[in-house]
Amino acid sequence: MKNRIESVLLYLLPSVGAILWISIFFGVLMSGPRMVNADGDLGRHITIGGYILDNHLVPLRDVFSHTMLGDPLTPHEWLAQVLFALVHRLMGINGAVLLAALVIATAFWLVYRQTRAQSGSLLAAAIVSILSLLASSIHWLSRPHIFTFLLLALWMGVLYQIKQGNTRRWWLMPLLMIAWVNLHGAFIAGFATWGLCAFGMLWERWFTRSEERESPPVGFWKSYLLGGGFSLLATLLNPAGLGIWGTSVGYVANRYLVDHTVEYQSPNFHEPITWLLLLFIALLIVVLALRKRHTTTFQLFPAVAWLVMSLYSARNIPLFAIVAAPLLAKACVDFLSGLELPELLRRRVEKLDAGLLKVDLRLKGIFWPVLSVVIVVIGFSAGMTFTRDGTANAYDPAKFPVGAVDWLEQNPQRGEVFNYFPWGGYLLYRQWPQCLVFIDGQTDFYGEALTREYQRVIGLEDGWEAVLDGHNVGWVILPVKEHAARALEQLDGWQVVYRDGTSVIIGRK
Repeated sequence: MKNRIESVLLYLLPSVGAILWISIFFGVLMSGPRMVNADGDLGRHITIGGYILDNHLVPLRDVFSHTMLGDPLTPHEWLAQVLFALVHRLMGINGAVLLAALVIATAFWLVYRQTRAQSGSLLAAAIVSILSLLASSIHWLSRPHIFTFLLLALWMGVLYQIKQGNTRRWWLMPLLMIAWVNLHGAFIAGFATWGLCAFGMLWERWFTRSEERESPPVGFWKSYLLGGGFSLLATLLNPAGLGIWGTSVGYVANRYLVDHTVEYQSPNFHEPITWLLLLFIALLIVVLALRKRHTTTFQLFPAVAWLVMSLYSARNIPLFAIVAAPLLAKACVDFLSGLELPELLRRRVEKLDAGLLKVDLRLKGIFWPVLSVVIVVIGFSAGMTFTRDGTANAYDPAKFPVGAVDWLEQNPQRGEVFNYFPWGGYLLYRQWPQCLVFIDGQTDFYGEALTREYQRVIGLEDGWEAVLDGHNVGWVILPVKEHAARALEQLDGWQVVYRDGTSVIIGRK
């Protein structure tokens, strides 16, 4: 009887990991309206995913814009788009937020597990994991890139297992890569991390003193190279084949597109949301500098590289946090163990940490996360909200042309549209296939030439009217305060057909 009760308690009592997962899960849900309204890309992903579900076909040519209709399209996020479309059909926008919450919570739960395993300290793992997820929250959105968070965490877990002697686990790498290459174009982050870890191991072998050198386990290099090699082949298992590489690498290499994409810009450290990243970086530098133990370059090199990339591009901040968290936790433990603390305090803290870790490792921790998901699904079905102020997960009429599109449904316009770039995905969500957009957030497809044409119109540069004529634009939808909208209102041959506090529709007479 006693053993039965104990077994039940092991499932019912929440582990620290379960508490962390639940906290992240509800934290993301509370941020739902912000994630939905941060940009218009969610609508495009739902629309493309819906097209795939309806036609049982992944589009390899554009069917969503009038500017590049029929041009070759590389579907580098098609599987994520299908998932977003599926949950949207079941639960609407709430479903997209729920999916994001599940993925983000699971990704940083894995980070916690890795930090706990690497540091051997539950307290350090919990604190560092919380810091890493808060630092990365700057790029939490309901978009396919969240799957890269999850897959990078899983990928790092496999690399750690191989390094620790589980060399037979290499086959997990190509399996993860098959999913990754179809979920999001940032699969190249996996290869970058794989290469950086390998370089770290080689550095350890060639340049580290023998007494500090960390030798790889037997069969490490064979498994490591097999995993990487078969993962490279696995990237071909996608609808675009080898073309996926041209899209993923080509976009990053295009300076103009990168410079005109907000999330590729460096983080603005004058914004409070970035201060936790600064704290993460400062803490990492301090404990690495002051710890007395050798820092393995297997962890150090990828952490430093992703730090540099996160300072160059804000979208890399979550990837840095995921890769660097285990190193930071281990370095914190080493740093604190080297401090001259009162012996009684040291023993009590170590005893508390060891006791918590022992108990936590026994707890299953699955009941409460599952119950949380069930409660949220039932709550959403009953019309509940889980946001801070009770706001529903919906497009904000102050940020998106909700009223204008409502009007368009009753008053369709003639000719092609020129739309505000951030609203392209929303127009697809509400108006496709009746309306094909001029441009939307998929700049890797639209490319530099069309993006420059868009900027010419928005910036009222020389030849902007010719751009509209060249694309047979019959009507324009822009924010009311946009200079291009005001200029069009003054032109002969154009007239305002709709206006509200957010948007204006201007059509040809």
